[in-house]
Amino acid sequence: MTPEHIFRSGTLADASVIAALVESAYRGDASRAGWTTEADFLHGRRTDTVEIEELLGSDNGRFVLLERDGMVAASCYIERQGPVCYFGMFSVHPPFQGTGIGRLVMAEAERIALQEWSCERVEMTVIDIRDELIAWYERRGYARTGRTKPFPYGDDRFGLPQRDDLRFEYLVKALG
Repeated sequence: MTPEHIFRSGTLADASVIAALVESAYRGDASRAGWTTEADFLHGRRTDTVEIEELLGSDNGRFVLLERDGMVAASCYIERQGPVCYFGMFSVHPPFQGTGIGRLVMAEAERIALQEWSCERVEMTVIDIRDELIAWYERRGYARTGRTKPFPYGDDRFGLPQRDDLRFEYLVKALG
């Protein structure tokens, strides 16, 4: 980590910044500046301030924020679920994608899961057509499980699907 990178936990005061970061990484034209965009197969919103505030109020979860030169450049949400740490809403500001910031955030989330929460593994879900993204996670030690769950079609809180073959696949990484 370089001196300009600072990790901290998100607070309610960060809710709108986190929501905007997540939106910029996944949806709309701004997301096309990075490689994690879902804009080609999901329209509509990815999250909003109300959802972020609800997650920030969780006793078992937290947002991990990476600040770069005073700006929130990346974040993720982690939640302790017994021996498992759920990892989600992983977002890197599109201009910073490909700079190594994502690896730093992931490593910090895994450190918290192992050292602070004593979790045995980290688990996430990824839309299974995201081959490039899944390959990136695999290079960081995550394995495809073959376990899937359906995409919540008809629930616009998850976006407006532009295709009918979306589903989530679980990826997992053992810690320790």
